[in-house]
Amino acid sequence: MAESVQIIDHEDCASWIELSKSAIIKNINTYRSQIDSHIVLGGVIKGNAYGHGFQEILECMHSYVDILFVISPSDAFKIRKYEKENELIQKRVIVLGAISPAEAVLCARKVIEVAITGPFWENFIPELRQCEKEKGNSYRPLKAHLHVDTGLSREGFMLEEIQTKLNFLKENNDLIYVQGVMSHFANTEDVTEQSYAFEQLTKLDKAYDLITAELNIGYKLEKHIAQSASTLIIPDSHYDIARIGISLYGLWPSNETKLSAKVVKSELPSLKPVLTWKCRSQSIKKISAGTYIGYGCSCRADRDLRVALFPVGYFDGYPRLLSNKGYALVNGIRCKILGRVMMNHIIVDVTEATRENTSEVVATLLGKDGNESVSAEQIADWAQTINYEVVTRIAPHLKRMVVD
Repeated sequence: MAESVQIIDHEDCASWIELSKSAIIKNINTYRSQIDSHIVLGGVIKGNAYGHGFQEILECMHSYVDILFVISPSDAFKIRKYEKENELIQKRVIVLGAISPAEAVLCARKVIEVAITGPFWENFIPELRQCEKEKGNSYRPLKAHLHVDTGLSREGFMLEEIQTKLNFLKENNDLIYVQGVMSHFANTEDVTEQSYAFEQLTKLDKAYDLITAELNIGYKLEKHIAQSASTLIIPDSHYDIARIGISLYGLWPSNETKLSAKVVKSELPSLKPVLTWKCRSQSIKKISAGTYIGYGCSCRADRDLRVALFPVGYFDGYPRLLSNKGYALVNGIRCKILGRVMMNHIIVDVTEATRENTSEVVATLLGKDGNESVSAEQIADWAQTINYEVVTRIAPHLKRMVVD
């Protein structure tokens, strides 16, 4: 059996992240209810699990999804190591990002699937062939998904080059087993009108048929493009696999996605944020009216204040653009950030949230405290960015702990 996640005593931490396992399970179940039973549900744990913590999220999510998607082979190898150490049945793992020939060999050996994103992959054949010679009858072909560029203009085969660029796969089908055909949406999250998404689906369908014919496939290839947004609002995108990223962490891909879901669903799906970010005060002091606060003297106290100094800053991923406009929660009360966010510190007005003799408080920087909350979307608005960036930029050095 898998070992339980180690709980870190937050008394030893200046700033820490709390992760709700029950929220992850709830979000997974929400997505299960949106797809047919034959569709495979995949969880994406790229970008340090969207900033939540790779190892912690892996241990929470492993038993509840069918496939794990990662960007780097190194993360795929960590999954296999975790499974071996805890005597777990191996999950399907698919590497979506860049990979070297040597890593391709390791993926074949560890039964890790990869995305083939262009004809440059023919350069991988010599090392795979050498591995086959060394392993003999025990060699297992590398399982691969052909990535088609249907309109994102990022990775993948262009539709017009498919028939001329797949010879290396036809000639080496003993080395590479084509498992599926995939693509990535470009614009589902930014609009409520999805005509471009349907153009991409048409291109993917055409590419799928061309690849099946060109490779003379005698079995059914998997087809997948659905992600968090499209799984909720574009049923035609579901195909064989839904690979869910941001929403498994309880965050909506965008306001447009939420609006679209309200239109197409009889009931709006419920997502529960997984992450809470907290910080313990370093000190609390009185500030007299007229006193300047922080670098650049950008803030001046308009009255006598009690301010708390918190040892967290942009080094930890707390956005500098929250200077003089963001809020933290202290004792369930919204407290304003005073002055500039510094590399390692912020100063917060805790006058209304504390008593005269209060010596220490804990602030919730992201999450809920009582009836108040500061969401990733609110922070993104203050910082002129998106919720994806807010959470993925939370520094890896901060302690993560699973709380339920």
